[in-house]
Amino acid sequence: MNEQNDTRIASKAGKIDSGKTGRRQFLRGAGLAAGAAAATVAMPNVSRAQTVTMKYQSTWPTKDIFHEMAADYATRVNEMSGGRLKLEVLAAGSVVPAFGMQDAVHSGVLDAGHGVTAYWYGKHKAFSLFGTVPPFGWDANGVLAWMNYGGGYQLYNELVRDILKLNIVGFVSGPMPCQPLGWFKQQVKTADDLKNLKYRTVGLSADVFKEMGAAVTIVAGGEIVPAMDRGLLDAAEFNNPSSDRVLGFPDVSKVYMLQSWHQSAEAFEIIFNKAKFDALAAEQKAILKYAAEAASSDMSWKALDRYSKDLAELQTKDKVKVFTTPRAVMDAQLKAWDTVLKAQNQEAFFAKVIKSQLDWVRRTVRYELLNTPNRQLAYNHFFGQKKG
Repeated sequence: MNEQNDTRIASKAGKIDSGKTGRRQFLRGAGLAAGAAAATVAMPNVSRAQTVTMKYQSTWPTKDIFHEMAADYATRVNEMSGGRLKLEVLAAGSVVPAFGMQDAVHSGVLDAGHGVTAYWYGKHKAFSLFGTVPPFGWDANGVLAWMNYGGGYQLYNELVRDILKLNIVGFVSGPMPCQPLGWFKQQVKTADDLKNLKYRTVGLSADVFKEMGAAVTIVAGGEIVPAMDRGLLDAAEFNNPSSDRVLGFPDVSKVYMLQSWHQSAEAFEIIFNKAKFDALAAEQKAILKYAAEAASSDMSWKALDRYSKDLAELQTKDKVKVFTTPRAVMDAQLKAWDTVLKAQNQEAFFAKVIKSQLDWVRRTVRYELLNTPNRQLAYNHFFGQKKG
């Protein structure tokens, strides 16, 4: 009996000890799990992607707001990557001239660049259709929507990789407001006033102004004002009040014509050497793509702020006379576009892109026109001159 009791007691003791041990193990395990969770919060997983530095040159002079916007993109990339991917920002001419940027990225002399597709118009006129589009009634944000949801990127990649065999990867980013007709010696009142003018523009806009009778010269942004100062140009457009002001246009002209169909919707292009891009880790590629989208939004907000301020200062401080381009001149531009598009549509790929754009605009702008009230009515109600 005693042996049986001893056995039962020992058995109960064993169960009790086992229970205590189990609870201790559970609590110890819970503590370790909690510690691990705390460690996860305190020390998040860090990407092991190799640090990469890229030489990234813009096509803009250092003082231009466009170069600032190119640097804004780099800032986003550098901060989002935690320093594991760094874009080293260089201004136009630091390594190659502005118009040599694409070739330099293609060959690997540069790793990346910031510019506009119209600058590569000499290689294929369809390049201008991905950043400086015909005025079908859309704006630059509509162009970016087409790029992302209307087949634009597929066509862009077909041009870059299949037709021209360029060793680049590109992102279109940064919707620009409609560009001014430009800077002139005197107010433009009729389309005939443009005839025989030595006028600077780029991309398909060059064909449009040639059709209107102007003598077109294509030069990079930093070269325009010196050319006007020396009399090599009679008139010119660049892009916006902030760029125009800092580049010195008010020093060579006091007549500024706003509104035009020559470049009513444009966006930047950010390009990378494809071999360099393909060698990046997946998260680094994603950062480059999504930073372009983030910078696109910020650029449009900054432009609205800065361009409006600089237009006011052009008028008040620089004594520039601002005029609205007459309807007759803009109608003549649209007719010139008809002629240019008819001629360029003889090339199969150009026609393919135009068809895609027309299909997109026909649907999307119809929606916008039906849905969006005339903003000028509301603006005039609150800010217009009060009757009486």
